[in-house]
Amino acid sequence: MSTQANSSAIGSNQTIGLATDRPAAQAVDAVKVYGAGETEVVALNNVNISFATGQFTAIMGPSGSGKSTLMHCMAGLDRLSSGSSHIGDINISELSEKELTLLRRTSVGFIFQGFNLIPTLTAIENIKLPMQLGRQKPNDELLNEVIEAVGLRDRLDHRPTELSGGQQQRVAVARALASAPDVIFADEPTGNLDSTTGAEILDFMRRAVTEFGQTIVMVTHDPVAASYADRVVVLADGNIVDEIHEPTTETILTALSSASQA
Repeated sequence: MSTQANSSAIGSNQTIGLATDRPAAQAVDAVKVYGAGETEVVALNNVNISFATGQFTAIMGPSGSGKSTLMHCMAGLDRLSSGSSHIGDINISELSEKELTLLRRTSVGFIFQGFNLIPTLTAIENIKLPMQLGRQKPNDELLNEVIEAVGLRDRLDHRPTELSGGQQQRVAVARALASAPDVIFADEPTGNLDSTTGAEILDFMRRAVTEFGQTIVMVTHDPVAASYADRVVVLADGNIVDEIHEPTTETILTALSSASQA
């Protein structure tokens, strides 16, 4: 259990981080079970968590703790075994696959470790793709701000193969931000990048929260990356075991050490 002053242990049946206003996303009594009988694995064990609008949260934990499962279920990429997951006021656990697809196009942004860019499209075409799929008219002012912020103005006509790894991730970040989704989920967004480029991406994600009011939920194993967040939530064996506000690398390492020993 963490002994840091800004960190408190949280039981698996408790709700943490609930905002007074409508949260951007939340999970209620979330359970995810894989397999059955002797092969049954409980990836999420009655997890209750909320992500406030305009907040940057990092989700951490040992391998197999359930952090990626939680993100995937909250983003509508996987379904819970029981309980519910919400984007804004919408209970996505009740949506059909078609409805989920439409929601992801308009209300959810994704930043993946592998970039997931379309190789035949230019940078600007990749950035605009979610809006085109969702039949949204781009907000030119926001689009220009995002492009300027990620430093891609002179690379917009280049395809992914003509961009460095850092530039490709910048495109992925810009793509997630340009449509102003309710929440952005980022899965190890700097895992394939060198430390300098990773820091630049994290700086921009931090700015997106501070300057654009974006909500970001990031899964990471890196304490340095997590220290850019407003808070860190630590999972172990499918349970929330710790929460750190205004995290530092040192407080995160202490919490992770306690989680691994739990």
